[in-house]
Amino acid sequence: MFLNKLILSHYRNYDHVELTTSNNVNIFVGPNAQGKTNLLESIYVMAMTKSHRTHQDKELIGWNGEQTLLHAEIQKLYGNCKLDLSISSKGKKAKINGLEQKKLSNFIGALNVVMFAPEDLEIVKGTPGIRRRFLDMEIGQVQPSYIHDLSQYQKILVQRNNYLKQNYPGKSTPDAMLDIWNEQLAQYGVKIMKKRQNFIKKLQKWAENIHRGITNDSESLVIRYSPSFDMEPFEDESVLLNQFMIKLSLVKDQEFRRGVTLVGPHRDDLLFYINDKEVQTYGSQGQQRTTALSLKLAEIELIHEEVGEYPLLLLDDVLSELDEYRQTQLIRTFQQKVQTFITTTGLESVHLDQLDHASVFHVLKGNVSGRS
Repeated sequence: MFLNKLILSHYRNYDHVELTTSNNVNIFVGPNAQGKTNLLESIYVMAMTKSHRTHQDKELIGWNGEQTLLHAEIQKLYGNCKLDLSISSKGKKAKINGLEQKKLSNFIGALNVVMFAPEDLEIVKGTPGIRRRFLDMEIGQVQPSYIHDLSQYQKILVQRNNYLKQNYPGKSTPDAMLDIWNEQLAQYGVKIMKKRQNFIKKLQKWAENIHRGITNDSESLVIRYSPSFDMEPFEDESVLLNQFMIKLSLVKDQEFRRGVTLVGPHRDDLLFYINDKEVQTYGSQGQQRTTALSLKLAEIELIHEEVGEYPLLLLDDVLSELDEYRQTQLIRTFQQKVQTFITTTGLESVHLDQLDHASVFHVLKGNVSGRS
């Protein structure tokens, strides 16, 4: 997968920018707060139809525009592809080769990306919500049906929570209504849990080998799925559905008292262990950083395995955060096989001698110039 051209109109601090990216490695260099990260973000938005930095789409629209327009020309294994995405207060419209997509889930997956930024360390040491978001974004890229299941689940979850809040303890409530919400919640919840379980199994396979390589076989990384209730590994979907329903019945009184749903994938977590010790609690900062790096490198290989092509790799001010050995390992991974976009405040933090045919773009006050 190769990005040949990127055009942005009224995107954050860019009134208009047009980039031709003919090389495998593209470096955006310039002082902080000039728009480097915005360029990488726009590529991510083209892939996922949403930002990794904000939940507010209106923040993506430039001050002088009513909407932002993004255009990308992609070279894929089975032919070229033109992608268009518009974002306004009225919503989003997406086109593939000029044809408008009725559902955004049909657009997601046309371009695959892996983003690696300093804040990705929070995937390892941050809250469960950050890890669930990581799972949702990455699975959604390779399995568009997951996005549909997740959207339906979240709608049902909101409605079920409203029902729990309105029917406080002691109030006569029709069990039949709750049974309907439970059945729908469990139906979509099981689909999400199964897809998460399968994804983590594949991620573990790649991350384990990569982590051993980075640490010279001194550390063994294990990734574990931690669902909101005990489930047997790779249980049949019908059995899992029954387990889900039983668990909901067991916590019913507690849910009415608290007014929230206590069981389901919205309470899942992802755990990381190095040499049998949990990284979030007991890992050093170096181990946490290496775990995050292993995770991102594993994503690259997993996407290649799933879709048959390597994704674009977006490195947002991350090379300066890595020591020389880890930076070398990262460069070796993407060199020659993954088109990579890098932001940095100075070229001294990038081992240019290890990069073949890198293009350097200078970014200043929302303007992009120069290429070498």
